Amino acid sequence: MDRLEKALSSAPVHIAVIGIAVLWTIPTAGLLISSFRYREALTQTGWWTVFQEPLNFAQFHLGNYVDVLTSQGMGQAFLNSLVISIPATIIPLFIATLAAYALAWMQFPGRQLLFVSMVALLVVPLQMTLIPVLRTYNLLGLAGTFLGVWLAHAAYGLPLGIYLIRNYIGSLPADLIEAAAVDGASHLKIFTRVVLPLSVPAIASFAVFQFLWVWNDLLVALVYLGGNQNVAPVTLVLRNLVGDRGQDWHLLTAGAFVSMFVPLLVFFALQRYFVRGLLAGSVKG
Repeated sequence: MDRLEKALSSAPVHIAVIGIAVLWTIPTAGLLISSFRYREALTQTGWWTVFQEPLNFAQFHLGNYVDVLTSQGMGQAFLNSLVISIPATIIPLFIATLAAYALAWMQFPGRQLLFVSMVALLVVPLQMTLIPVLRTYNLLGLAGTFLGVWLAHAAYGLPLGIYLIRNYIGSLPADLIEAAAVDGASHLKIFTRVVLPLSVPAIASFAVFQFLWVWNDLLVALVYLGGNQNVAPVTLVLRNLVGDRGQDWHLLTAGAFVSMFVPLLVFFALQRYFVRGLLAGSVKG
């Protein structure tokens, strides 16, 4: 009886969640179906018309994906996005983890002021930095290079990374850190042997955030890579498809799904740490 009452009391919430999930999924389902349709059918009828003959598989084909990957430069752009996203995730992750440990467990003057200053950078719009950074890149010869966009993404992601990971590391039991210090462990040994293994959820959460942001970024890549197609990521190629071939929806839909594959893979691989990393350190006691 208690189970029945509990199920009935939570039913409205479950129905609302399912309804929101269905509404949220419909556009993605339409995009997926459109990516397998022929160009003529796509421009003349809506994607939902495929359900008039759901068993007619002749209305679908893989040509859109083959065309995008082989003829539109998407294959090279896919590799460029990986070359940009992986280092642009690892660099701030490495720096933010070290900084978070120092801000949480090392005693030095101005520690709290430094942490507050870094957190304050979260509210600074990155658009304010585009022109001065681009001018500096032009002087240093970093514009249009992978190194330039790695450094830009690392700098933009560091405030959030330090904030998330520092809060998690700061919530670890003080007795654990002090016991390691009493046993003669240095800060480096405490960090690598004690703190780092316990901080995997927070590190994974920031890794998901940073990778998805870098992979889906268009603005930073457009400004710092310019029109250099040799280093253009997926988002720039998709933008070119929209600008030059606005009528080719069959290619745009296929290209959009190609660009979604890797972010989904990363998210599902690290999702078990995602919520734990976000919530850890939010409350104490």
